[in-house]
Amino acid sequence: MTSPERIQHFLDRDIGYNLEPEGDTCYSPRLVLRHGVAHCMEGALIAAAALRLLGHSPLIVDLEAVRDSDHVLAVYRVAGHWGSVAKSDYAGLRSREPVYRTIRELVMSYFEHYYNPAGQKTLRAYSRPVSLKRFDRIGWMTAERDVWEIPNHLCDIPHTKLLTRQMERGLTRMDERSFKAGRVGGVGH
Repeated sequence: MTSPERIQHFLDRDIGYNLEPEGDTCYSPRLVLRHGVAHCMEGALIAAAALRLLGHSPLIVDLEAVRDSDHVLAVYRVAGHWGSVAKSDYAGLRSREPVYRTIRELVMSYFEHYYNPAGQKTLRAYSRPVSLKRFDRIGWMTAERDVWEIPNHLCDIPHTKLLTRQMERGLTRMDERSFKAGRVGGVGH
């Protein structure tokens, strides 16, 4: 895992998708490696730990949804531009190259790909980048237990809304081709 691209490749190739309901586990990176599976929160944690070992700050961003699960990204900067690494069973919710000037730009790149099984576009808000250094005291990278303190913190911090009510009312459902394309390689596909 010597680059963000290789971290993403590792998450896609070597770490299966954790089929436990997301409220049942919050594996530390050590436990992800032990079990060989991760959902998005767990994937973001192992990606942030790997990015930290490459010299990046261990940062995550929470994407908040309606009628859907939230999604968590490990984010990093290269030459002042933001990129991300992420674990998902939706093809369009994985990594982004470091070409986005702001976190909002990066988050908006996920908008069209963020939809629920009913085909509704569900992304509504995002958090500021959260430094996982604040959780070093609990040993988040190597803990032999679930690290619920981190997602609990994400639930407690402010999120920035992306859409006005008028925009929300005007949203269309995913077309069938895009819906199917986003599920290629997903769990059960």
